[in-house]
Amino acid sequence: MRLLLLAILLLSTISPAGAMFEDSFLYFPDSELIATPAEAGVVFDDVTFPAADGTRLHGWFVAGAAKQPVVLYCHGNAGNISQRIDALVQLHRLGLSVFIFDYRGYGKSAGNPSEAGTGQDALGAFAWLRQQGWEASRMIYFGRSLGAAVALQMALEQPPAGLVLETPFTSIAELGRHHYPLLYRVLGWLVDLEYDNARKIPAVKTRLLITHGTADTIVPQAMAERLYHLAPGPKRLVLLADLGHNDNFFGSVAYRQAWNTFLTAIMAGHESNL
Repeated sequence: MRLLLLAILLLSTISPAGAMFEDSFLYFPDSELIATPAEAGVVFDDVTFPAADGTRLHGWFVAGAAKQPVVLYCHGNAGNISQRIDALVQLHRLGLSVFIFDYRGYGKSAGNPSEAGTGQDALGAFAWLRQQGWEASRMIYFGRSLGAAVALQMALEQPPAGLVLETPFTSIAELGRHHYPLLYRVLGWLVDLEYDNARKIPAVKTRLLITHGTADTIVPQAMAERLYHLAPGPKRLVLLADLGHNDNFFGSVAYRQAWNTFLTAIMAGHESNL
C-alpha cells in the first residue's frame, strides 16, 4: 500500500491521464482462481450476474442456516475471491449465508476496476441477492480494507441490517498523507481517487462493527478510531492485539466473539420488527 500511494502520486504528475494511472496502482487483480469453496468442503453456487451498469461479474453464494442473515462480502484491493475462502468458511460456520463477488477486472469478472465501478459492482451484487428473495433487512455488508469503502458506500445507498468494516481507512488522501506527508503536501492535490470514508460514515443508519489490528502498519489504528467516533451508532469498535493488516482475524477469539455479539444484536432487532 505504501509503494502504491507513492506510485499514484508520482505517476499523476507525469501524465494528464493521471486518474488512469491511479487505478492501475490501486487495484491489483488476479484473473486466476486458485481454489473454490468445494475444496474446503463447502457447497456453493457459481454465480454470474450484471453490475448496476451491466458489466458481467462473477461470484460465489454459500447458503447458511435458515433465518440467519446473508453476508455481502466486499474484498480488498488484491487477488480475487479464491484468496478469501478461509474467511468465507469461517462466516459460514457462524450459520451465515455468504455472497462473495469479484469486482470488475478481478477473477472471472469482466471490465477494469475503478472507484465508480466498484460501487456499481456492489449494487449489482445487492440486486442479485434481492432477486433471490433476500431483503436488505436480512443483509450484512462486510468490507475489508478497500472493500470497507465499497461496503460503506453500499450502506448509504441500500441500508442493511448491519455493516462490518475491517481494517478501514479514512480516505485515500489521508492514507497518502500519513505515509508520505512531504510528498503529499506537494503532489496530493493531483490524486483523484477518494474512497472518502470519513466524509460518508456520519450518514450511516445501521448497526456498525469496526475491527482493526493494533499492529497494522498499512492502515493506522487511529483511522479506525476516527471512523468509529464519526459514526452515529449503534456502533462498536474492536481492536485486536498484535494483529496486522493482512493477518487472519478469525484466528482471534476476541474477533469471533465480536461477530457473535454483533449477530445476536442484529437478530434481536430483526425479531422485534416482525
